[in-house]
Amino acid sequence: MRAGTRTAATMAVLCLLLLGGAVWGWSALTAPFPGKADAPICENTAVKKGAKVFPTQVVVSVYNAGERAGLAGRTMTMLTDRGFREGESGNAPRGGKKVPVVQVWTTHPHNPAVQLVARQLGPRHSVVKHKPLGAGVTVVVGDGFRGLGHKTRFVRARGNAEICSPPVE
Repeated sequence: MRAGTRTAATMAVLCLLLLGGAVWGWSALTAPFPGKADAPICENTAVKKGAKVFPTQVVVSVYNAGERAGLAGRTMTMLTDRGFREGESGNAPRGGKKVPVVQVWTTHPHNPAVQLVARQLGPRHSVVKHKPLGAGVTVVVGDGFRGLGHKTRFVRARGNAEICSPPVE
């Protein structure tokens, strides 16, 4: 191959590589950023029998089953002031169970997280076997709810259990 032909072929290959790199670079530069993945509100965490469970380890979701506006939000604020982690809040589905004061809805009534939340709610609370509405422990407040009871700093797990705790960052 003559030197002039070889130089022309080399230049053509290099120009194609440069053009390909420029196209790839431009498409990478103008591509949208990947979306941020939402972190889960809580993750299941194993708790051994006898272990202490503190409010900072428990996520609570609060729903209003009454007619008083803002009751779920105020109750959530009271619980987060005691160290519980905020889950979801809003209105309970209409036409469901009548909640006179306050209930904890759970499929595991003896779970230490449920017991810790229930102890905050005062003597007029009830723990009801019901599908939870939100993440963590579900609290449903009715029009008769006036505020929290005595503060409980922790409970001990009576057996091995799983609680819904805030994710570790």
